[in-house]
Amino acid sequence: MIRNKKGQSTLEYVILVTAVIVVIISLLVSPTSPFKQKLNSTINSAIEGMDTMAQRLDASHTSK
Repeated sequence: MIRNKKGQSTLEYVILVTAVIVVIISLLVSPTSPFKQKLNSTINSAIEGMDTMAQRLDASHTSK
């Protein structure tokens, strides 16, 4: 009997992607996770940088 290998490889791919998603979610859910702390720090840094640039742009437009 000939088996369809495409179905098997698709199932393996779905299982692998699901496992990766579960690991990522578990890292983000834990409040003491260093990954979550680093992610929050990076996001806050980006927000502060954008805020600084917005203030500079606003100042340059109002000084003209």
